[in-house]
Amino acid sequence: MSINALNTATAGLRLTQAQIGIVSQNVANAGTVGYIKRTLDSVTTGPGNSGVATGTVGRTLDAAALKQLRLETSGAAYTALNAAVLTQVDKLYGTPGSSNALDGLVNGFASSLQTLAANPSASAARSGAVTAASSLAAKIGSVANSVQDLRTAMESQLSQDTAQAGTLLTSIADLNTRVQSAGDGASKADLLDRRDQAINALSALMDVQTVGQSDGSVSVFTTTGVTLVDRSNATKLSFDSRGTLSPNATYSTDSSKRGVGTITAVIPGGASIDLVASGAIRSGSIAAALEQRDTVLPQAQRQLDDLAAGLSRSMSDNLASGTAATDGTRSGFDIDLNGLSAGNGITLTVKDASGIQRNLILMPSYLTPPATAAASATDDSGATVVPFTIPASSASRDPATIVAAISTALGSSFRVSGAGGSTSGTVRILSNGGGSPTLLAASASVTQATSPTDTQSGSAQLALFVDSGRNNGLFTGSFDGGSQLTGFAQRIAVNPNVATTTATLVATSGTAASSDSTRPQALYTALTGTQRTFSSSSGIGGVNAPTTSTVSGFAQSIIASQGAAAASAQNLDEGQSVALATAQGRFSTQSGVNIDEEMSKLIELQTAYTANARVLTAARDMIDTLLRI
Repeated sequence: MSINALNTATAGLRLTQAQIGIVSQNVANAGTVGYIKRTLDSVTTGPGNSGVATGTVGRTLDAAALKQLRLETSGAAYTALNAAVLTQVDKLYGTPGSSNALDGLVNGFASSLQTLAANPSASAARSGAVTAASSLAAKIGSVANSVQDLRTAMESQLSQDTAQAGTLLTSIADLNTRVQSAGDGASKADLLDRRDQAINALSALMDVQTVGQSDGSVSVFTTTGVTLVDRSNATKLSFDSRGTLSPNATYSTDSSKRGVGTITAVIPGGASIDLVASGAIRSGSIAAALEQRDTVLPQAQRQLDDLAAGLSRSMSDNLASGTAATDGTRSGFDIDLNGLSAGNGITLTVKDASGIQRNLILMPSYLTPPATAAASATDDSGATVVPFTIPASSASRDPATIVAAISTALGSSFRVSGAGGSTSGTVRILSNGGGSPTLLAASASVTQATSPTDTQSGSAQLALFVDSGRNNGLFTGSFDGGSQLTGFAQRIAVNPNVATTTATLVATSGTAASSDSTRPQALYTALTGTQRTFSSSSGIGGVNAPTTSTVSGFAQSIIASQGAAAASAQNLDEGQSVALATAQGRFSTQSGVNIDEEMSKLIELQTAYTANARVLTAARDMIDTLLRI
């Protein structure tokens, strides 16, 4: 037996022992999160490659499976947050059909008006109507407050997630440095595991992709290309949280108008990027929180604001529709604007010479110059809003003044005049002919009450609901001092003048009979039978289309819309959970520890160890024999 044989056997024992150590390490870490199965390579040595030696410790990493895992992790975090928030929103409205649910309270209010119309002289019926109205207003306010609480929660989560992402980026950059200087394979493998785990955790917050570098470091980017880590340099992330959010707190690229926090990234090169404005984050929990805070929940708030506005104005306003009118070659409409107040938008549907149809919304204001109004805050987000000034005093708001103000606002394309005499509030709006816009329709919702105390003006309309945030004033949809619509769901309340004198629910004037059912019947019809236009911004009628519905029908549509959104989000989350589980299974199969496989390998190594040991035993016996000679 040669010395080479002894050396080979000894080297084999060392290699086998090291490999057994690796197998033992794999088995011990089979349940450790982020642990990648280790391998130990052998190298040939000696004359004619007759010997063996221990090589380097490696990891059986499936890069494609890891990339897919991170993609599905981002998607799962995104869908999970969306599903959780939308489920909470859906629950706010209550169980559909129950007495305390939103639709149940709308139906209860309608039923109380019906009961009052059947027995208008009964004080119990009057009190019941006021109580039902108060309960409905309180429910709308409660749901709206909860929606804002959820927005505030999203603001808080964005702050926490941004801080966590910043910590992970710093950790990844630090691990890059340590990987580059790692002295042995085992230490490097541990560092690579930790780095991969940090990137996986980051992928739950935002969508990321990586690029490996020749020095062993890795660069991390968002999928839109924003650098997050460049070798040992990490991007600095910050979030300027605004704390508790109100309905008026919205995102804007103009920092002076922005009412919510934004994520600012200072990349390794020194440039500063607003990740929200640039749309750099498209998945993960951060993207979901941004979508909920800035889009989904504000739309839920808008639906409630529109419901509150529709409820209030259905009681206090007269829906005026234009009556076709002509004057020579000019055609247009006569419309009754008697009682026109700031915010009582007049919608004109026009078609230009090229056949394009659009809406003009004439928006009255008490201010000079008139308050501007964004189209998104009106019933039609695609309309052109034309503000104009009218006198603040109702006594000064005579027909001639209104005609002159509208004429100035519309310009030479239309001819505006009084109709029905100098004391009539009817305005005639005609196109000018000769290729100018053709007027197709005219409509308005005109507030009949002049003040919350104007409860017995002789008309069936009544300011039953008021704006508690504006000194219990009338809700007219005014834009003077900001949009009255925004946040109205949290401010709607029953008019104290009606609550203390419930007879006003019946008597339209001081001399009217207390048993007249005209007003309660009119209020019931306005709630359940009169079609009103609700904003396209609410999303009920589609992305760009206003919806026409009764107030009670709109409430049903809100509940159905939120229920469908929650169900859809839950289904999407379930599907994404399956995709994530599949990706985790594939990655585990390729890169995780299989106990059965490791134990089988251990048996093989034990056999090899025994074989090498037998060579050494034979050599020992031979030497002993020689020494005895």
